[in-house]
Amino acid sequence: MAKTAIVAGATGLIGSSLLNRLLADSRYETVIALSRKALPISHPKLKVVEVTLESLPSVAPTLEADDWFCALGTTIKQAGSQEAFRQVDYEYPLVLGQQAAASGAKQFLLVSSIGSSASSSIFYSRVKGEIERDLIALALPKLHVFRPSLLVGERAVSRRGEWLWVATMKVFDPLLWGSLRKYRSIKGEDLATAMIHAANLPSSAGVHMYHGKQLEELRRAQ
Repeated sequence: MAKTAIVAGATGLIGSSLLNRLLADSRYETVIALSRKALPISHPKLKVVEVTLESLPSVAPTLEADDWFCALGTTIKQAGSQEAFRQVDYEYPLVLGQQAAASGAKQFLLVSSIGSSASSSIFYSRVKGEIERDLIALALPKLHVFRPSLLVGERAVSRRGEWLWVATMKVFDPLLWGSLRKYRSIKGEDLATAMIHAANLPSSAGVHMYHGKQLEELRRAQ
């Protein structure tokens, strides 16, 4: 039976790739995109729900889907403060996770980050770890957590200095093997491909964590 998917963060680096791939995927009959504004695309399967970060808590209870893809994310600089960053990367993914659990979703797929830990002394990594921890506590049928290293690709809003990291990783990626392989950069479109493939594997119930090598394998298997 064809499924319904929700994409949160549909205009971002990963979310936009997720949206395009899900619309082209015959396994999904409806794709609900959560966006702050109208999208420059139309498709018979696409339903756009215009929602701001502030209105999301009131909109969330109206949402239902089989597979929930959460690609919300920002930087402290873009957000303007640690509090605003936490709102985007913790509070709103948790609201979505709670609604997914309450509405009977089959699975929730979260874009997190390498090094995430609720006990980290680094604020960014700690927030990422806290949202992982609290989504796990919801006991969703399946929770997929993707922990990429540096994400590369064309962003709607460029990040200062990112070009230097991208250039550096092009040199060092081939040298990262074994336990260091998880630090390889990954294209946003490749992560989106890996996420959709993971969502359609006959995996067991529970929590599934994916790092560098596993992300590569998922992407290649699609």
